[in-house]
Amino acid sequence: MKITVLNGSPKGMISVTMQYVHYIQKEYPEHEFNIINISQRIKKIESDESAFQEILNEVKFSDGVLWAFPVYFFLVPANYKRFIELIFERNAESVFADKYTACLTTSIHFFDHTAHNYIHAICDDLNMRSVESFSADMGDLRKAAERERLHLFAGNFFDAIENRAPTPKSYIPVARRDFDYLPGEAGDSVNAGGKKVVVVTDSQEYQVNLVRMVEKFQASFSGEIEVINLHALDIKGSCLGCIQCAYDNQCVYQGKDDYIDFYNTKLKTADILIFAGTIQDRYLSSRWKMFFDRSFFNGHAPSLIGKQIGFIISGALSQIPNLRQVLEAYVEIQHANLVGIVTDEYGDSAQIDSLLQNLARTLVQFADSGYVKTPTFLGVGGRKLFRDEIWGRLRFPFRADYLTYKKLGLFDFPQKNYKMRIQSAIMSLLLKSPAFRKEVNKKMKDEMIKPLQKIIES
Repeated sequence: MKITVLNGSPKGMISVTMQYVHYIQKEYPEHEFNIINISQRIKKIESDESAFQEILNEVKFSDGVLWAFPVYFFLVPANYKRFIELIFERNAESVFADKYTACLTTSIHFFDHTAHNYIHAICDDLNMRSVESFSADMGDLRKAAERERLHLFAGNFFDAIENRAPTPKSYIPVARRDFDYLPGEAGDSVNAGGKKVVVVTDSQEYQVNLVRMVEKFQASFSGEIEVINLHALDIKGSCLGCIQCAYDNQCVYQGKDDYIDFYNTKLKTADILIFAGTIQDRYLSSRWKMFFDRSFFNGHAPSLIGKQIGFIISGALSQIPNLRQVLEAYVEIQHANLVGIVTDEYGDSAQIDSLLQNLARTLVQFADSGYVKTPTFLGVGGRKLFRDEIWGRLRFPFRADYLTYKKLGLFDFPQKNYKMRIQSAIMSLLLKSPAFRKEVNKKMKDEMIKPLQKIIES
C-alpha cells in the first residue's frame, strides 16, 4: 500500500523524527512511503499553488497518511501549523476525508499529549480515520523494546487500512458563534502605577472582534500602554531546530530580523503582558506559533519569571480545552502568573466590556503585590521534567540552560534533602515492628496536621 508521510520537521530529512520513519520503512519494505517535507518547504507551498496541489495529489492517491513531526512548544512546529491552515483556507478538506491516518512524534515527552490531541482533532475535522499515535522519546530507537513497540504501532496502522477497520471520532466540530462585539462606554480608568504594560497581538483588519477587544482593553488604562502587532515585526522565519542557541542563547537569526530585540527589550522588561489572538482551527494562528517557537532562543529556561499575563481570545475557547491547557501550561512553565483569559465566545458585549475592565484592574493589582499563583501539575510536572533533562542528557549541548537552572536553584532534587532521607530511613526501619506500625496508624492523622497547627497558632 502507499503511505504519504507529511514531515513536519524544519530540518527536513536530517531530523530525529525521520529516523523513526526510516525504521518503519525498513521493517515494512512491502509498502511504498512517499515523504513530503512540509515545514522545510512551507514558503514554496504557500506561494506556489502547484506545489500545494502536488501534495494534495499525493494524499488523494495514498492509502494512508502519517503525520510525523517533532513537538515544538506543546504543539506542531509553526510551519506545519501553517500548512494545516492552508488546507482549510483553500477548501482542500475533501482530499483528506476518509483517509486512514496516524501520528508519530519525537520529543522528551514534554506536553506531547497536547500535540497529539491537536493533530487528532484536526484529523477529525478533516473527517479522516485516526488509528494510532506514537510518541517517541528522541533516543527510543536505540532500545530494542521501543523498536518493537514502533514496529507494532506501524503494523497496527497498516492492518487497520487493509481491513478498513472502523475508527471512532474523539472530537466534535467546533461551533463558531456569529457575533459582532460592540464595545460600550468607557468605564473607570485603571492607573498602571508605573507598571509597564505590553499587549502583543496578531490582529488584522478583518478580525473585527479581536481588534475591538484590544482597543477596549487599551482604553481601560488612564495612561498609554504599548500594543505590538506581530504582523508589523520583521520575522524572517520560524525556529529551524538547529540548536545553535544552546550554548549561549545566541540564535541563528541574531541581527537578521526584529524578533530577538523585540523579545528582549519589550517582553522581558514588561511587568504585565497580554497576548491577543483569534482561534484558527484548534489553536491560535501560525503567526502566534512562530512567536512561541522563536522564543526557544531562551532554551528551556523560563524567560518571563514573575510577570502578570493575560490572554484576549476571539473564538470558541471553551470548546477547545486542549488549547486552554496549552495556554495555562505555558504561563506556569514560565514561572509567571496567569491572571485571566477573556473571550468573545458568549456573545454579550456588555459582559466582555466588564471582563476586559476587570482583567486590566486585576493585572495591575497583582503586579503591585507580586502575586504568583502556586503551580498545578502542569507547571510542577513540566518543570521537573526539564530539571532532570537539563541536569542529565541535555546538559550537553544546552549549556546556557544548565547555567541558568543552576543560578535559579532549579536543580532541587529530593535526594539533596539529607534530613528527610535520614528520617525516612529511621522510620522505615521502625515500621518493621508491628507494634510501632499500630501506634503510627493511630496517630497518623493527628501527626499530619500537627506542624500546620503550630504555624496557625503562632
